[in-house]
Amino acid sequence: MVNPKGSSQSKICYRPIRPSDLDVLEHIHGRLFPIRYESAFFQDVVNGRDIVSWGAVDLNRPNGQSDELIGFVTARIVLAKESEIVDLLGYDSAKSDQTLVYILTLGVVESYRSLGIASSLIREVIKYGSSIPTCRAVYLHVISFNISAINLYKKMSFKCVRRLQGFYFINGQHYDSFLFIHYVNGGRSPCSPLELLSAMISYMKSGFKAVAAKLCKNEVRKISRWGKCKENHSLVSTIPSKRNTAVECTGCECV
Repeated sequence: MVNPKGSSQSKICYRPIRPSDLDVLEHIHGRLFPIRYESAFFQDVVNGRDIVSWGAVDLNRPNGQSDELIGFVTARIVLAKESEIVDLLGYDSAKSDQTLVYILTLGVVESYRSLGIASSLIREVIKYGSSIPTCRAVYLHVISFNISAINLYKKMSFKCVRRLQGFYFINGQHYDSFLFIHYVNGGRSPCSPLELLSAMISYMKSGFKAVAAKLCKNEVRKISRWGKCKENHSLVSTIPSKRNTAVECTGCECV
């Protein structure tokens, strides 16, 4: 369906995917991915049922193809506490309203690659996630042998945080997956430098407080004992006796 070669004359535009894109969307997915998606998935995409999507078109394509998809990205909003990456988020990830954006599929037809279309589509998703106050990250899976996609996400400041063995099962064979994440709206890893620094400062503060409290307690005890000793000395008679000597010794031992 997509024949013309992308060139410097291309005028790329981005828009939401519509029901009229159904056939082209299915066709491109079939050509780009080894995984076969059910028709229900495409129906959900074009009708916006729990899936957000963006399509790329070339307004300068001839033969009435100026509004035909040449690239796409699909994504879904998920609750952070129910996601597989809840352990990779900061302290507030357990809050019931925290969300994430999961990228489902991303693709550009071969004749329009190396024009920055995939990067622009990813930026649309990041911008969308950033516009949701409760969203903390955008994340996705990449099959281990897709080197070009891996390099693309690294260039887009995604962090590779996990390797999942045997995540994909394609044509009777298992393939590993890399998990990439891009934090937004203050979302961060629980092991981020900022959080580690905060933890260290809190630990040092608590340590100083404990030492100060102990020293203060010792000083109070000393003052208390010295006061008792002075009181005992004031009760000692100037006439020596066994009883008075015992009291005096007891008082001196308190110092």
